[in-house]
Order: sequence, then C-alpha cells, then structure tokens
Amino acid sequence: MILVTAATGNIGRELTRELDARGAKLRILVRDPARAAGLPGRAERAVGDLGEPATLTPAFEGVDKLFLLTQGIGIDYTASAIAAAEAAGVSHIVHLSSAHVTLDPIPAMGRWHHRREEIIRACGIPATFLRPGGFMTNALDWLPTIREGGYVLDPVGPGRYAPIDPADIAAVAALALTEDGHRGKEYVLTGDETFTVTEQVRIIARTIGRDIEVREAATPAESVRSRFPNGAPRALADAVTEGFALMRADTVGFRTDTAERLLGRRPRTFTDWCARNADAFRRPA
Repeated sequence: MILVTAATGNIGRELTRELDARGAKLRILVRDPARAAGLPGRAERAVGDLGEPATLTPAFEGVDKLFLLTQGIGIDYTASAIAAAEAAGVSHIVHLSSAHVTLDPIPAMGRWHHRREEIIRACGIPATFLRPGGFMTNALDWLPTIREGGYVLDPVGPGRYAPIDPADIAAVAALALTEDGHRGKEYVLTGDETFTVTEQVRIIARTIGRDIEVREAATPAESVRSRFPNGAPRALADAVTEGFALMRADTVGFRTDTAERLLGRRPRTFTDWCARNADAFRRPA
C-alpha cells in the first residue's frame, strides 16, 4: 500500500495517475473528500490532516510506502507524518524537498526543507529525497495580473532558471515508489531548458495569442506579489525575496540531467506545458 499526501495538488494529482497506471495499491490522504474528485477511482480515500495527528492512525494503517509533501514554512506536519509512519511500520518514504537545500549557505527557503529532511533521516526509515527547482506551474501565479491588466511582474530580471513540469516530478516519484534502487538517493530535478521570466511570458503570449507586458518588480513587496498575489506571512515573504535575489544573480541557469537519466526521456517542455494549460491563461478575470 502506497499512501500519497497532498494528493489534490499539482504533483499529487499527477502522481496518483502515474501510480494507478502502474497498478499500484494506492491510498490518498485528503482533508476534504470533495477535493479528490477526478483522482483515480481505484484509490482508497483516507480523511485526515497532517495538522491533526490523531486523524492519521487509520490513514497510515497497513501502509508500506509513503509519498510525503508538506507545505508551508514549519516542520510540525513532517514530524506528525513521520510519527504516524513509524507507528505503522512504513518501510520507505519518498519526500518532496527542494533544490535550495544544496546551496551553500542554505537560504531560508532551503533551511525549512533541510530541517524536514533531517527529521526523516533521524527516524531511520529508508528514504528518497526529491529536490526540484522551480515548477512550471509557478507561472499560474501570474494569472491575476494577466487577467486583470495584461502584465506580469518580473522579480528576477536577467536571472535564468530551468523550471520542471510537476508531471515529471510525479513520474520520478512513481519510479522511486515502485522500482528498486532508489532508497537512500537524493535527486535534484530541473527541466532542461533555461528561461528568464520575459522568455516564459513570450511563450505564454504566443500560446494564447495575446500581448502580455512584462514589468520589472520595483520593490520587494512587488516581488512577493508576483509569487503570492494574495500576500504571504513575513517569514515566507522574506524568504521569497531572498530567493529572487539569488535567481537574479544566476544569469546562466542551474539545471541537471537527473530527470532525463531517470525517466529515459527529455523532461517536458515549457511550451508543451503552456499548451496544456492555455485555457487557464485565456479565462477572463
């Protein structure tokens, strides 16, 4: 039995489809069963919340492998999941971490992920750590300004990065959960094309047949708004600002060939991702 947390998110939805296609015995952890609509029908539904440890015991019962993705800036959800995994006798954890943990010094965004990795290592359950860079789906954060004003705020200027499609992260996670040889491994995952924000916006504009202006973010607050249109807690906002400064400084674009090596094919392209998500960008405000 494989338990998938965050099953209704960008990675989780793709992962449940991958595992279902592989015939895996699958259970998904959801807080609201209604949000699981569209997920594989064969998958068991377990209602629980990583923020409420008492709800996790039945969800983890009989689970052999765990895909663990915890959001936010704390470690409590990770600690709760690991306690439940230990009690249930889970034998393998595939954990979604971040490429930020590989930087020296580790920035704030990476330190949260690093602390989560340390919790998992300390429990002694064999683990695989997936460390992706930026997601292609982060471009969806630009929807409010595209729909309302036809522009995107650019916080990184000349900085380049190699975003990865969450579907490719999910494909790697499915490999790690269903095939031998991945325990104890750490995989840094990126796409194989580097972009500036301006270049990404051009691809979106060409895909939907609409002009989109790129405006450089003039203040840290505007930079944060480009990633979190509805605002963010101070600690997260400071970490995002720091992260954008690091991205601005990287005018080459960090990338790896790890996804290609593991999947036996090139990672999906941003152009393909835009084509699959064009309706979201065309939808009016």
